[in-house]
Amino acid sequence: MSGNRRNFHLPWADYVQTLQPHERPMLPGSPATPDHAPAYRAAYAAVGLLVTATGSIGAAMVSANTQQLAGALGVSTTEAAWLPVVFVMTNACMNLLLIKFRQQYGLRLFAQIFLIAYALIGVGALFFEDYASTLAVRAFAGMASAALSSLGFLYIIQAFPQPIRLKGLILAIGASSLALPGVRLFSNHLVEISDWTGFHVFELGLSLLSLAAVFALRLPPSERMKAFDPLDFVTFALFAPGMALLCAVLGLGRIVWWTEAAWIGWASAGSIILLTAALVVELNRKTPLINLGWLTGPVMIRLALAIVGVRIVLSEQTSGAVGLLSQLGVGPDQMHGLFAIVLIATAVGSLTSALTLNMAKLDKPIAIALGLIAIGTFIDAHSTTLTRPAQLYFSQALLAFASAFFIGPALMQGITQVLQKGAQNLVSFIVVFGIGQNVGGLLGSALVGTIETVREKFHSNQLSEAITLGDPQVVLRLQQLSGAYARVIGDPALRTAEGQILLQQQITQQAHVLAYNDVFLLISAFAALGCAWVTFHHFRPRLQARWAARHPHSDDQTAAAVAAVE
Repeated sequence: MSGNRRNFHLPWADYVQTLQPHERPMLPGSPATPDHAPAYRAAYAAVGLLVTATGSIGAAMVSANTQQLAGALGVSTTEAAWLPVVFVMTNACMNLLLIKFRQQYGLRLFAQIFLIAYALIGVGALFFEDYASTLAVRAFAGMASAALSSLGFLYIIQAFPQPIRLKGLILAIGASSLALPGVRLFSNHLVEISDWTGFHVFELGLSLLSLAAVFALRLPPSERMKAFDPLDFVTFALFAPGMALLCAVLGLGRIVWWTEAAWIGWASAGSIILLTAALVVELNRKTPLINLGWLTGPVMIRLALAIVGVRIVLSEQTSGAVGLLSQLGVGPDQMHGLFAIVLIATAVGSLTSALTLNMAKLDKPIAIALGLIAIGTFIDAHSTTLTRPAQLYFSQALLAFASAFFIGPALMQGITQVLQKGAQNLVSFIVVFGIGQNVGGLLGSALVGTIETVREKFHSNQLSEAITLGDPQVVLRLQQLSGAYARVIGDPALRTAEGQILLQQQITQQAHVLAYNDVFLLISAFAALGCAWVTFHHFRPRLQARWAARHPHSDDQTAAAVAAVE
């Protein structure tokens, strides 16, 4: 067998001679992909899924249980909101350096450092239970999670032979999407049993299992090269704090409110200054860390907009639907059926995306995903105060399927551009992809929360204006609500006051439902426009070719149109 495991110890120059052309890595820093025996392929898949779960579950656990974590730490909702945000702040920046770290120092050291670091983070979480230390632990976890996601991805790829490796790539990407719906199924029980100590022990156990598995099953060697340049660290020193400030603004702006907290303005200004300075540094480099010339090409701009746009519209599921049900008094236990369906639909979406992958038509699944999102959110836009999880099963399944169906082809588009334009653009693409995923998610939640708040105030005012004591129906409703206190409150005036409080609560709940419907309708329209936009760009070369064939102004124009189709 070529690329035999007994050759893993050889220097790269010698080891690469044992590989067939299809077994060699596409890019420096990535492992070789020799033809493993079936047992080893299964082992690589298992280890890859374990490492991916280890890197994803911690963030998903905090995001799904922020309110419970606030209570356990004894902090306010605003302070607790920093915990998922600080994770994204560090996670979004790390890919800027991780790719080059792998290229220069190799996969083995990369795996050892970050798995040991993640295990130490788990140990630290057991001993430091105050808010400040928890915040620091989540920041370090964000950095380590970025590395573990890449490592799990590289392991899963080893499980697939060359003819279906791209399909395996899609499944590897989809594996990390299963964390949030999966965690929502069991996390509240874990917290109830042993508070947050149980979760920290669980997270530590996963990290130790991953550490043992990675040491036991080594990845094939990778090509190493000098990758870092001194100016890389200058760019990182400007880019990382700028991105962190941007994440803080997007994550906390709707909670502290955009115009009420002065630090939101200062952080926004600081983010703009730092990110602009980083881009100026990159523009004047011969070998930039972020290739702005390549990233500002029409294909990459469309891809970046598609990634961010889909992440924004998918916030309907993570923030919108869950927020709506929470306003209606539905607890986490009552949402288990919904989360189970979302988990299954996400897995089916990843599998369908892998099986139907067509590298010549990558726009098609993106357009289909946006169309499904438009349909799902339009269905949700007809919610009422009687809506319960069962009424959202179908629409949320559509959204979960679409999110998994979209992500693989989007990544494939970027990788295709990297391979066509040169491997030196890999870091640029990974940075854009990671930022689009992370910042797009924060931006989506911020938009959903902000629009919902504004529309709730509007609907609350409209409904309150329509409530007058001169309306017989209003008087009857007040009498019914006041009657609920008849056995415990003897004073009629006090009973009426309590009835008015209940009526105001019902008005507020109805206003929230109407506001969420407005948000869902807006997202549906946005997704429909995105679907039309992607579909237009998919068919435009064909339409141009047909038009040129019917109106031949010159042979050159026809040839250019045909070339565009190809």
